[in-house]
Order: sequence, then C-alpha cells, then structure tokens
Amino acid sequence: MEEMQASEYIIFTDMDGTLVDHNTYSYDAALPALELINKKNIPLIFCTSKTRAELEVYCHKLDIYHPFISENGGAIFIPEDYFDFPYDHTKQIDGYNVIELGVGYEILERTLKEICTKIDCQVIGFGDMNVDEVCQDTGLDRECAALAKQRDYDEAFRIKSPAPKDELLEQEIRKRGFNYTKGGRYHHIMGNNDKGKAVHILTDIYRKKWPDVKTIGLGDSLNDLPMLMAVDIGILVQKPGGDYDTSITSPNIKRGIGIGPKGWNQELINILE
Repeated sequence: MEEMQASEYIIFTDMDGTLVDHNTYSYDAALPALELINKKNIPLIFCTSKTRAELEVYCHKLDIYHPFISENGGAIFIPEDYFDFPYDHTKQIDGYNVIELGVGYEILERTLKEICTKIDCQVIGFGDMNVDEVCQDTGLDRECAALAKQRDYDEAFRIKSPAPKDELLEQEIRKRGFNYTKGGRYHHIMGNNDKGKAVHILTDIYRKKWPDVKTIGLGDSLNDLPMLMAVDIGILVQKPGGDYDTSITSPNIKRGIGIGPKGWNQELINILE
C-alpha cells in the first residue's frame, strides 16, 4: 500500500439509518460528503452491526481501503499492509489483521436460547430465520440477506413477548457477562464488546502515526452511543420520523440536522469544508 497521507480527521460511521437510508439502504444523499472525504484522503471507518461480508461489499462499492469494525465492535479488520508499524492483533485471515473483541456466535445463540427458556420470553433471531425470512424482515435483497446471516460476534433478534420481558431479558444477558444493545431494527446480544471499545483501540493505533488526529463519529441509535462517546466529535442524526433516539441524552453529542444520510452529508460538509 502507498504511504498514507496525514489527515486531520478520522471518521467512524454507523451504516443503517446513518450513512445509508433506513428503508431503502441508499447512500445517494451522502455522495457529496463521500466525495469530499475521498478528496481529502480522510479514513472512513465503518462501525456497525453489519457483518464482515456485508461491509466488504460497501468497501468495494465506495472504493474504500480502510479498516472496518463489524458486529457492534465484535472485531476490527485491518488490511495487512495498511499500517507500516507493528500493533497487537489476534489473528491474520484473508488479507486482514484481525483484532477480536467479541465471543463466538454459537455461544451467543446458545446463551440467548437458555435465557429465553428460563424467563419464558419469545424471540426470533437471525439464526432462526432463513434467507427469505431475513429478506422479508429487513427489506434486503436475497444476496444482501445471505451476507447479513454470516454472523461471527453478534446475534440480532426481535422480541415477540410483551414489553416487560425486554427489561428482564437485558438483565439476564448482563448477569451472565454478556452485553446487550438495541439498534435501529433489532436487539443484540454480544460479548464484552461495544463500538466504543473498538473505536478507542483503532484510534490509538492511528495516533501512533498521526498523534494529533481528531475523530468524528456519526450514528442514530442506542448501539451507537459508546462510539459517539469515544470520539472527539459525536453526531446523532435524525431517524425517519425526524426525531432523535430518546435513549441518547448526553449534552456532549451534537444533534445533527437531517434524517439519516441527509444529516450525515450536511454535518460532515459543515465540518470538513
């Protein structure tokens, strides 16, 4: 890889409901800011509940050759030749140095089922759905739905039982040493990882090369909160109805103007131009 040019910023971004539209999965509204980011050689880091397989498609579409963070901070994937200095990582696979922070998917699936049996709670997770059912539930096409099912560090699920069960489910998940969060569509069970921990680790690696680099983070949901708190500039974009996630109340997080990719685009242009 060619020598990376020094950048004033690193941008960490959520995907669904933030960079891409919650319903159509289009990022067209964000293209002006994406072009500006590319022109300024700013690293754009996907930090999302999406899988490695899904993110590789977006990297290809947008011609992005930067690290990415998959499955709510379950792992950081760094192209092997990206940094010209050593750093700690868990393993090498398919051209990546991988920093694993999460636990295996099978453990998460099993734990969720055990908890649901104990508290008599009905859920449906990605592991319970076939590709067609994921398509119907998410609006993804078959190819994208198949990629979304290739999960390694995070089980996404819907709760079918009445409201009080979700609080009890979260308590049981945390009691067993796992993390729980909620995204734009799904609840999530994962290991002792979150987006913020992954952002801190990757930022520290970047700052070995660029000590003064500033970090920007953009998201729309509760699962983005650790990321938004871990960056220098955290921006919450509006949800499809024009409101903000009510569970995010920190005064240190800026309320961006614009729904999803429209807000993403405008807020980044305001900062970068």
